[in-house]
Amino acid sequence: MAKIVGLPKLSPTMEEGTLAKWVAKEGDAVEVDDLLAEVETDKATMEFRSFDKGVLLKILADEGETLEPDTPVAIIGEEGEDIADLIEEAKSHTPKSDSDSKSDSDSKSDSKSDSDSKSDSDSQSKSKSDPESKSQSESQSESESESASKSDPQAPRRKSSDRIFASPLVRKMAREEDVDLAVVDGSGPHGRIIKRDLDAFLESGGARQASGGSGWERQPPVVEKASQMRKAIARRLTESKQTVPHFYLTIDVDAAGLIATRKEMNASLDDEKISFNDLVIKAAAVALRRFPKANASWIDGEIHWHQVVDVSVAVAVADGLVTPVVRDADRKGILDISREVKDLATRARDKKLSLDEMQNGTFSISNLGMYGIEEFAAVINPPEGALLAVGALRDAPAVKDGQLVAGKKMKLTLSCDHRVVDGAIGAQYLQVLQRLLETPSTMLL
Repeated sequence: MAKIVGLPKLSPTMEEGTLAKWVAKEGDAVEVDDLLAEVETDKATMEFRSFDKGVLLKILADEGETLEPDTPVAIIGEEGEDIADLIEEAKSHTPKSDSDSKSDSDSKSDSKSDSDSKSDSDSQSKSKSDPESKSQSESQSESESESASKSDPQAPRRKSSDRIFASPLVRKMAREEDVDLAVVDGSGPHGRIIKRDLDAFLESGGARQASGGSGWERQPPVVEKASQMRKAIARRLTESKQTVPHFYLTIDVDAAGLIATRKEMNASLDDEKISFNDLVIKAAAVALRRFPKANASWIDGEIHWHQVVDVSVAVAVADGLVTPVVRDADRKGILDISREVKDLATRARDKKLSLDEMQNGTFSISNLGMYGIEEFAAVINPPEGALLAVGALRDAPAVKDGQLVAGKKMKLTLSCDHRVVDGAIGAQYLQVLQRLLETPSTMLL
């Protein structure tokens, strides 16, 4: 028996997902756990697999559409089944946002009823006593009616307050073709504008009618729908800055020992190279093991003292930033850390990381030194208690054997959650880290 398949909730924090790609096609036979589609969530691109066995009779959502969990996206059943009733049922599915908006509106209208009544009474009283006010009101109404009558009579009407439902793909096409979606009729559920609606509008010459045949002298800004990852980044960092009391500590590290150690290590390797960041990750992890007061989190009014050192490493990807985690970094060799970071970074850029690989770190590191940034302060990745921002190596004078010589230095800035890492704790942690970086051999003790 045929059934409607809803979009599953692929992660605990998923509030909506974008259908990135349909892998299965209409008419394909599918087994339980067969891959149906790829869905972009707030965490990563996830696999949407079938919970049922049968034939994919109908695809109800286009690639590029952003949908809430449980929104109908397909119908699976036996070959040849009549699914007309199921298609109509799927079309009647009401998006959560609509009902929420209505509920909010109803609530607001109830709370405002008294004030609205008073306002109406005052307005009526004023109209009766002020003929000039009434005349102005009628004049304004006539003017608005006249303006409306001059608009294109063939253009579909939609109230300015109506929400326009359309997929990101359709919105992108509309921007490129200079089409106002408010004048396009949608044939999808609840008037959703789908690709074939816009294609038909363009083929009918609607774009030329809507624009009046004249081009833009000043181009409007290009508006891009935020990806699920970008939305998650915005939400988490806004929450972090609003709820976490940040403060920052900066220290200058003599990098001569770090440079010499890296050079010596790489000379002994054939096809692999150790980076400065690999050494910083190892040193930061060892410093947390030796000074565990900085390895803590504030969670629901409690201080969690972490018994493991799991370092989140910031990696830039196309949609923003992800933080894959190097587990037990204090117990791993530098070469092992180097290999793991390279693997995590590669899979992060290919959107192939699992959720487990991107969460539950205890401390973060962000390095912008490769971009020439000498010093910066980063936003804490909650619920972690601290984040280390690593700047570029720079030329700086140094004192050696009482003589002023040319040297290399590197600034480190520790962002601290003041609820768990006080100033003295942060400063002591940086002192331990500084000693390890200036004499890297002490990491082995």
